[in-house]
Amino acid sequence: MKRGKSSISKAKSYKEIGEFWGTHDLSDFWDQTKRVKFEVGIESEITYYSLDKKLSEKVQSIAQERGVSPDTLINLWVQEKIREQST
Repeated sequence: MKRGKSSISKAKSYKEIGEFWGTHDLSDFWDQTKRVKFEVGIESEITYYSLDKKLSEKVQSIAQERGVSPDTLINLWVQEKIREQST
């Protein structure tokens, strides 16, 4: 976090900010906000691939066991296979 920036939450870390806003509503602090302008640059692109239903169910099950999303699990597996193919 940048120093010198005021914060409604008075938090000292991003985790504390998250905890604060997890239990508070912005509408209670609306009078303390100000208008800002910013740009968001999205660099990533999502491409969808079809997957057999039974295979998809297995992926979902394994992902749940590992505590990650199916998307994350598939990306990790594909990265691993690409590394294997590259060597």
